[in-house]
Amino acid sequence: MKKRKPSPTSSLKKSATRSATTRSPQAKVPQPVGEKRRTPLPQAHPKPPQDDPAAAKRLARIMAGTSYSSAADDDPAFLRHPLTRGVRLQLDYHKPEVLLREHRIEGTIVVFGSTRTPEPKAAKRQRRAALTALAAHPDSVRLKKELDRAERIVEKSAYYDTARKLGRIISTHAAKKSGPRVVVVTGGGPGIMEAANRGAFDANALSVGLNITLPHEQFPNSYITPQLCFKFHYFAIRKLHFLLRAKAMVAFPGGFGTLDELFETLTLMQTRKIKPMPIILVGESFWKKAVNIDFLAEEGVIDPEDRDLFWYAETAEEVWNGIVEWYRKKGEPLIGTDSEASRPQKA
Repeated sequence: MKKRKPSPTSSLKKSATRSATTRSPQAKVPQPVGEKRRTPLPQAHPKPPQDDPAAAKRLARIMAGTSYSSAADDDPAFLRHPLTRGVRLQLDYHKPEVLLREHRIEGTIVVFGSTRTPEPKAAKRQRRAALTALAAHPDSVRLKKELDRAERIVEKSAYYDTARKLGRIISTHAAKKSGPRVVVVTGGGPGIMEAANRGAFDANALSVGLNITLPHEQFPNSYITPQLCFKFHYFAIRKLHFLLRAKAMVAFPGGFGTLDELFETLTLMQTRKIKPMPIILVGESFWKKAVNIDFLAEEGVIDPEDRDLFWYAETAEEVWNGIVEWYRKKGEPLIGTDSEASRPQKA
């Protein structure tokens, strides 16, 4: 009888059966290693003294040296080196940026003003001290000038209350909008900046303070949200953070610092380096004496249209209502899309 040839399919089946019966046992999975080694690595111990008696002293000098004692990111002396300035600039930028994002802060209303404008009761206390000093030395020209200065500070102390009220109005309206936040931001110091942060504090709202390191000791005001009180090394990075999220800028009477921030912002808007936003100068009589913008326009050193980059206001309600109206005319929401949050404030 003729033998039949096995079909290719049956051959494959037999091969698979043989393979299954002769397969090696499954590989044994070892126990996961622990965090600590059972056998220390060679570098876990210094060179034994019996191999080189002088090795220990040399090793101590190496480990105490500036190149080894700290890693680069944990070495203050290295981070202060002139060649690491680029890294410092990045860190100065990134720390507040990270925390502001974590707190979902999308927009800010920046408030500037003099650190030398205290609340009214403190200003009156200074005036009483000046009066007492002058009474003891009535012929002193210096003390007469100090009393005059104290009187002016008492007058300007009303702006402290205005800034505090403004901080409260901004924070109260912004709280009506859920999602990313719009908050008050100041330079973090006393005076007008303290007042604006204090107004937000009154409303149980977040507020930001952007402090700067100076050669002399200083303290941030106590009304800033603790997690949002920053200290910058570079004025340039601080200025950047003032404007990155700014929806408006409000400038109260102030000195060099206030003028610096105001005119830098006006220049950036004049040149359209940044998008236009509301800039309000509180206290028209002060600002018209401090800076004669009309004179600059008449002299031709600025254009007449540059006069429209800002306007004056006197009260917190006027400031807020002006900001709301500016955004209404522009056709953009000030705070998200919540119309309730962007309502004018009654005086």
